[in-house]
Amino acid sequence: MSVWDAYSTLYIAVLCVQTVLIIACFIRAVKGPSIADRIVAINMIGTQIIIMICVVALMLGQGYLADVALIYAMISFLAVVVLCKVYMGVYLERRAQQEEAQRHA
Repeated sequence: MSVWDAYSTLYIAVLCVQTVLIIACFIRAVKGPSIADRIVAINMIGTQIIIMICVVALMLGQGYLADVALIYAMISFLAVVVLCKVYMGVYLERRAQQEEAQRHA
């Protein structure tokens, strides 16, 4: 067994574990129970996909995939920020409606 075979086996094992973890995070993102759990799960999925891209870059020996992973990291970060902003807006709007309903009651 050569060194390349050992690394190849390790890379494939890491990709399989990451796939299982992504599925678990997807289940958490769907089930909840809270909005914060869902946002953290989506953020974790993005991070795990970045790890998978980097492992594939090592497997194939292609440096450009590291650039793809960096771009994906920026997009993932922006997506989480936008999700937080949207959910904060929804939360604040509901809170204002509840306070207004309490004033009129």
